[in-house]
Amino acid sequence: MTTRKLLTLVMVRRPAEILLGMKKRGFGEGRWNGFGGKVHPGETVVDAAKRELHEESSLIVDKLDEIGLLTFEFVGDSTLLEVHVFTTTQFKNEPEESEEMRPRWFSTERIPFDEMWPDDRYWFPYLLKGIKFKGYFKFEGHNKILDYTLNEVESLNFSNKLFHG
Repeated sequence: MTTRKLLTLVMVRRPAEILLGMKKRGFGEGRWNGFGGKVHPGETVVDAAKRELHEESSLIVDKLDEIGLLTFEFVGDSTLLEVHVFTTTQFKNEPEESEEMRPRWFSTERIPFDEMWPDDRYWFPYLLKGIKFKGYFKFEGHNKILDYTLNEVESLNFSNKLFHG
């Protein structure tokens, strides 16, 4: 039986820059990534994204724009990861290192794709152009993409629903 795990990912932007965090532990350790994590029961996806961003970087945001929806399948694992991707350019505080992430600003011309999840190369161009997208990636292990689909979409409107676990 296939189950779904609801996750968030926030990409913080400044003109010609993007904030990434080096994952220090757990799933994705040793890779640069955006900020996010699990949605808790009783939380909306947006509230979870704001909470995770703050926990991992000390940044506070009032508004997030949902830009993508990514589904990940890992061969041998019956749980699909449903990742809601958000972007923001408006935040309070300066990014600070947490137990989980070490934040760093990167030029959008020099994104460290070789030290990121392999799928990022595919959907980052949509993100950087502000184009909404929906994608599916099937992985063998954590480094090999077996199959994927990625499409531009008109709208995404899932983020205000309450998660019931």
